[in-house]
Amino acid sequence: MSKNSKVLNLKDKISGNEVDLSLSNLTEVPVRELALFTKATVVDLSCNNITSLPPEFCNLTYLVKVDLSKNQLTCLPDDLGNLASLQHLDLYNNKLSVLPVSFSHLRSLKWLDLKDNPLEAVLAKAAGDCLDEKQCKQCATQVLQHMRGLQVEVDRVREKRLLREKELGRKREVKQREREAKEKEARKREKAEEKEKRRKEYNAQMAAVAAREQQKKKSEEKKKKNGQAADKKAAVEKPKPQRSLVGLMFKLLLLLLLGLAGVAAACRLTDLQKEAACVPVNIAVDDGLSWAKEQEGVIRQLVQNLSSAAKEFLESTQATKN
Repeated sequence: MSKNSKVLNLKDKISGNEVDLSLSNLTEVPVRELALFTKATVVDLSCNNITSLPPEFCNLTYLVKVDLSKNQLTCLPDDLGNLASLQHLDLYNNKLSVLPVSFSHLRSLKWLDLKDNPLEAVLAKAAGDCLDEKQCKQCATQVLQHMRGLQVEVDRVREKRLLREKELGRKREVKQREREAKEKEARKREKAEEKEKRRKEYNAQMAAVAAREQQKKKSEEKKKKNGQAADKKAAVEKPKPQRSLVGLMFKLLLLLLLGLAGVAAACRLTDLQKEAACVPVNIAVDDGLSWAKEQEGVIRQLVQNLSSAAKEFLESTQATKN
């Protein structure tokens, strides 16, 4: 059956503000079709095989009277309380054990029938009988009162749950902030350690460079000093070989002269003069004395020259030392 045929059939079942869908062998409520007729405030769905009401049924807020008796309902939608205009509700002979907590919001409800349902004991006691108009109205009042008590308890439980969740959320936030603070502190510490490490590396590099520069400078100064010392030593020691050689020759000559003088004196003044070895010595001495007398002027000049040369040599030696 198409949607249009459903709408056509529903129109056929409307009389004034009433829609009669009883004994229609329905297994579900045609909510979409009913929503098209907002003036139909009374709906009879009795004597069908409806097991549940769809959530969309709670959007039919214009309904005033609903008859769902003699069906197979096991539960009602949680948002049933949205039917703010509902005054008359017949749930006779179904399979309901509980009612949704939102049932307490049906403030316009004046008439209710819950007979022949496997209700929970407390709910059944609140509902009582519905054998006449007065009892059905009393049922509506007592059930609403009971459901409001449940609503208060549910609200209290929900409020506790919300408070607990809020407290848990607050604790989670505190832990999260603490964790973030620790992570931030750890990152800050890591950055500080990294910076300190880089600073030490930089200082070590600078110290190494400075040490190399200092070593290089000392090496250059040492080379310079060694060069100056070598030059000075060379300058000081250069004349030494000449001075040493001249001194050695002078000493040898002096020793030779002293030796000859000793031999001459021994051969001239002691008993050795008669020895054959001294004869040539004495002759040489006599010849030397004779020659010396002859060369006295030359010797004097030679002595003067030697004295001047020795004096100049000593002065040059003294200047070199200074």
